Amino acid sequence: MEVLIIKQELLINEQIRLNEVQVISESGEKLGLMSSKAATDIAMEKDLDLVLVSPNAKPPVCKIMNYGKYKFEQAKREKEAKKKQKSFEVKEIRVTPNTEEHDFNFKVKNARKFLESGSKVKVTVRFRGRELNYVKLGEDILNKFIEELSDIATPEKKPFLEGKNMFIIFSLNK
Repeated sequence: MEVLIIKQELLINEQIRLNEVQVISESGEKLGLMSSKAATDIAMEKDLDLVLVSPNAKPPVCKIMNYGKYKFEQAKREKEAKKKQKSFEVKEIRVTPNTEEHDFNFKVKNARKFLESGSKVKVTVRFRGRELNYVKLGEDILNKFIEELSDIATPEKKPFLEGKNMFIIFSLNK
């Protein structure tokens, strides 16, 4: 699922229709109060844009800058921030209520490897046919997983049945 962020675009040049604005030059010095038309003319002389940076201030504040460069740098900063976000993956391990000891140990070893690599692990017990009558066996297997992985992981919730599957999600201890 992708989340779209709708941002308010800043007003620039002729889009600013205010009587008086506080103007700041590209170097950061205050040029004082003037009409938006005069401020736009000053910006045009310097081949720059007049950008309304603070519309709610009294009086509104405009800055003379290269708007294209500003937008590019802002997009670059957002991309860097997105890179630094930590995302995790959920790996799934499937077992049946009558999984043998060797297979169980192999699955525990894989779960341990997934947890150490930073992923969460979802252990699912699948019930087929008459196995659904033996839900207790599936619960026992999940409790055995909890016991085996207790040194490095904690379950987020206790095991619960959903349809023909019973599952539990593990996350790494902090």
